[in-house]
Amino acid sequence: MTSGWDSVPSPYVELSRDAWRALRENTPLPLTPGELEALRGLKDPIDITEVEEVYLPLSRLLNLFFLADWRLRDTVSGFLGGEVRPTPFIIGVAGSVAVGKSTTSRLLRTLLARWPEHPSVELVTTDSFLYPNAVLSERGIMDRKGFPESYDRRALVRFVSEIKAGAAEAAIPVYSHLEYDIVPDTVQTVRRPDILIVEGLNVLQAPPPGTLGVSDLFDFSIYVDARVEDIRQWYVDRLFALRRTAFTDPRSYFHKYARELDEDETAAFAQRVWRDVNEINLVSNILPTRARATLVLHKDRDHAVQRVRLRRI
Repeated sequence: MTSGWDSVPSPYVELSRDAWRALRENTPLPLTPGELEALRGLKDPIDITEVEEVYLPLSRLLNLFFLADWRLRDTVSGFLGGEVRPTPFIIGVAGSVAVGKSTTSRLLRTLLARWPEHPSVELVTTDSFLYPNAVLSERGIMDRKGFPESYDRRALVRFVSEIKAGAAEAAIPVYSHLEYDIVPDTVQTVRRPDILIVEGLNVLQAPPPGTLGVSDLFDFSIYVDARVEDIRQWYVDRLFALRRTAFTDPRSYFHKYARELDEDETAAFAQRVWRDVNEINLVSNILPTRARATLVLHKDRDHAVQRVRLRRI
């Protein structure tokens, strides 16, 4: 199917890449190849053509949603007979480890900040809300890092609630991928952006009954999707790339793997971590949230987005 309505009723309309590309219309490309190189994740082959055909139409759609949110606020203001304070438009980006959601988030932050209506765009990741390694070790869940129970869900919801309520600023912890832990006495301060992007594995997960979930505060949500077997290979490829780069730094939590493991041992290690940790988390916790997204970007084996599914109701 290329575009249009399914014969079976569905809350989504599915579009081929060609159909989606046409929705860019006259949206200009505000990004150079050099800037894209700086935004690209390790082993992510995204190029300018992908930006033009996939992410420019998406930035146009997000801008339309943003403007519609403004109009809705004006409607509420008129109903209440007084001005309603502007609050940030919040976008959630979810998906598996190694699927490319971080590149997607950084790219959207840059593209959206160059629309005239919203020059201030902030990006936070749920890594900032992981419990410190000491806490994970104490609870016996160090090997479940990235699973829902490894995050301080209340702190995440509290932060996004404050931002959504229009707080002047809010501070959150900082996570170091190099050290694989929360950095002590360091914070990221978010100051009332026009748009806030929240990126993470489990941001679309439904909350426990009777509680508020972070996804309840999103105005738009994106799920970056691919076949499990393709993500597995991307994960292995990325780990090998890290072994040659970040893991060589003596400060790296995984430095010993760069020193002690040969290529066969590294491949076995990567496959084991994928099988015993990341694939279980993906199948059990992350993939089931895909149906809650406003929009799904589906990638093929070459990382290129070939299908887009947009919620219409």
